[in-house]
Amino acid sequence: MVALLFDHFGPYHLARLRAAGGAADVRGIEFYRRSADYGWAVAEGRAANVETLVLSAGRPAGWKGAFKTALEGALNELRPEVVVVPGWSAFESLWALKWCLANNVPAVVMSESCAHDERRSWLTEWVKGRVLGLFSAGLAGGRLHRDYLMRLGMAEEQIFLGYDAVDNEYFRTSAKKAKAGGKMPLSMADLTAPYFLASARFITKKNLPLLLRAYARYREAAGRPWSLVLLGDGPMRAELEALVVELKLEDCVLLPGFKQYEELPAYYAHARVFIHASTTEQWGLVVNEAMASGLPVLVSNRCGCAADLVRDGVNGYTFDPRDSEVLAQLMLRMSRLSDEELGRMGRAGEEIISQWGPERFAHGLLGAAEAATAKGPRQPGLFDRVLLKLLCLR
Repeated sequence: MVALLFDHFGPYHLARLRAAGGAADVRGIEFYRRSADYGWAVAEGRAANVETLVLSAGRPAGWKGAFKTALEGALNELRPEVVVVPGWSAFESLWALKWCLANNVPAVVMSESCAHDERRSWLTEWVKGRVLGLFSAGLAGGRLHRDYLMRLGMAEEQIFLGYDAVDNEYFRTSAKKAKAGGKMPLSMADLTAPYFLASARFITKKNLPLLLRAYARYREAAGRPWSLVLLGDGPMRAELEALVVELKLEDCVLLPGFKQYEELPAYYAHARVFIHASTTEQWGLVVNEAMASGLPVLVSNRCGCAADLVRDGVNGYTFDPRDSEVLAQLMLRMSRLSDEELGRMGRAGEEIISQWGPERFAHGLLGAAEAATAKGPRQPGLFDRVLLKLLCLR
């Protein structure tokens, strides 16, 4: 039996768990009932599949002790043969690894980090390498993420791909149904022009001010410009709303707010092109969603998914997220394509993303679990035990 751990089982994670559970005995353990980063509603009907350790994502005084007790109790009761851990830096993940070492159970690390997504120092990279050496196998997002695990010291034969997946079939069928129905989301009832779509948290790394400036530049050059719909919310909302006014885009930029999972397909269904402009992004699951919904994509080359999912001129283009002029020109190029050409690119994207769905996650997870079992649990020396203990005290 495999214990699959996540911070929170949101819609993406539940799709992965269902796929993996259809192929093997996989049990889900979520650290928190709600996500600290996303406003997802708690999915119904999952009590039999997922055990929740802590109902709140907050961290009151003494939370570490309560969390350790809950995690150890859950794992002691399950007695899994393999534990699959999300990442290697958070206290929750480190404590799960510590339990594995203490109980002689092999651990698999899930990773979507790549070499360029953050600034690196030799000291932190050395520490990561030591911690990574305590895992028996890895499940990575794509090629860049596998390469980073190898750079940190994990053997290539111990690394499997497919970590970053969404429910492709849900987005494909729901978007087609929404498009056939012809009804636009209520927040867009007055929108008549075709539109670009973006979906992101309103935080710095999502690069939304540059996207707005690129869009303003695009409108200057386009004869019949499309609108821009920007889904999401976050601490930069007031800044972005002010920039929309400054750039005189009030009549063509819509900010409908954060949308729940079941609301998203309608926005994808009626969009023409999806844009993701992050300056750094470990993967970018919204790109998966857009491609599964049949949309061509414009994706920052700093997104971890770009190397595996975007083929320039086939299903979209990549771009330098620091260059608003390049993005404006790509928007202009896409808006000048015929419906037939856009449809062809969208179908190419659907074909590409069909290889990166929950089934691939399940295949990668089980491959990693088998490799970890064959390799056996790690036997750390005194130095690594002390290092892990110190990291847990941060």
